[in-house]
Amino acid sequence: MGEVHHLPRRRKPACPICGKPAVEKNRPFCSPRCHQVDLGRWLGDTYRIPTDDVPEEAELAAALTARDSDS
Repeated sequence: MGEVHHLPRRRKPACPICGKPAVEKNRPFCSPRCHQVDLGRWLGDTYRIPTDDVPEEAELAAALTARDSDS
């Protein structure tokens, strides 16, 4: 008889927020809560994509105004 070769089990991908196994319905997250946490991080500028672009003067003025009004 031929040998039976078993493939290694693939681990379920981990949720990028809490590390629990991802659930297909919420993939790549484990729950709607972790999905919302991730969205909040994007919207709150926690995640940033580096760039070499220099902001225009109007963007800088708006950022400074927003920063000053938050204080």
